[in-house]
Amino acid sequence: MRKFLLSVCCAFAVSSAFAQVPSFGIRGGIGFAKLSASNGNISVSTGSTTTFAAGVFADFKTGNNFSIQPALNYVGKGGNVSDDGAEVDIKTYYLQVPINVVYHVPAVFGHVYFGAGPYVAMGLSGKAKASDGTNSASEDIHFGSGADEFKKIDAGLNGIAGFEFKNGFLIGLNYDLGLTDIGNDGTSEVSTKNRVFGVSIGFKF
Repeated sequence: MRKFLLSVCCAFAVSSAFAQVPSFGIRGGIGFAKLSASNGNISVSTGSTTTFAAGVFADFKTGNNFSIQPALNYVGKGGNVSDDGAEVDIKTYYLQVPINVVYHVPAVFGHVYFGAGPYVAMGLSGKAKASDGTNSASEDIHFGSGADEFKKIDAGLNGIAGFEFKNGFLIGLNYDLGLTDIGNDGTSEVSTKNRVFGVSIGFKF
C-alpha cells in the first residue's frame, strides 16, 4: 500500500510539472565539432570543424529552481583531418532532440543555469571536402546502413550552462558527447563518435 501511494505521488508530481504553462525560446550559435575514433585501448580525435546550430526549446518549471527543458535543434557535427598539406573537412547535419534537467541560480541581473540530459539525433545531410592545396573535391555524405554511409541515428549526453538575463536574453555554452558508433565500417573493433562544443545566444519569451 505504501509503495502504491508513493508511486501515485511521483506520477502526480511529474504530471503536475508538465501541466504548468511552459516558457518557450529560441537559440542559435556556432559549434566546434570533432570525431573521436577508438580501437581497443587506442583513441584518437580529429581536428575541429566549425559548424552551426539553431533551434527552439520549452522550459517547464518544476519548483525548487529546477526545470525540464526539451528542445528541437538543427545541429552541425563532423571533424577535420589534415596531414602534410592535405585536408579533409567533414560536416554532417542532424535534427536533434535533447531533454535536459536544468538548475537555475538567481543572480542580480537574472540567473545562472546549468543542466544535463540525453539527446537523440537523426542524420539529415552532410558533405566531405578534400583539398591538397592545389586541387579540391567534394562528396555528399549519406546516412543509412551501407559501408560508405553514416548511421542514421546518433545518441548521447548533452550538457548546457549559461546566463539568462531578466529581459529573456540568453548566452550559453553546450557540449554534446556522442555515445553511439556512427560508422558502418563492418567491424566491431573501430568506433567513431561525435563530439561538439558550442557557444550560443538566444531569447526566452
